[in-house]
Amino acid sequence: MDKSSRKALKEQYQNRKIVGGVYCIKCKDRDEVWFRATEDMQGAKNRFHFFVSTDSCPEPSMMDAWKETGAAGFSFEVIEELERNETQSDREFSDDVNTLLELWLEKNQNPDL
Repeated sequence: MDKSSRKALKEQYQNRKIVGGVYCIKCKDRDEVWFRATEDMQGAKNRFHFFVSTDSCPEPSMMDAWKETGAAGFSFEVIEELERNETQSDREFSDDVNTLLELWLEKNQNPDL
């Protein structure tokens, strides 16, 4: 790869839209749901699909369900996405994503909200 191509790819990467948010991993057979926040939704999706393809459990809290149902019993669902503003710092974006997770956890515990 020549220098100009590498520079163009680096610039494209730095100027990409950063999308985070809240997602959940569901175990269909056991009606269990794990809500998580991420500052990189595409990365979270990719990691989940890697775990499924290698039949590796993503988290210790899911281990019992994973062993019982296998990777095919799990799904990844985006709950809400949040696009990072150009003026936000890493910390501000992280705080916003975690606040969004707290709201979804509260809503999940109190479905009438």
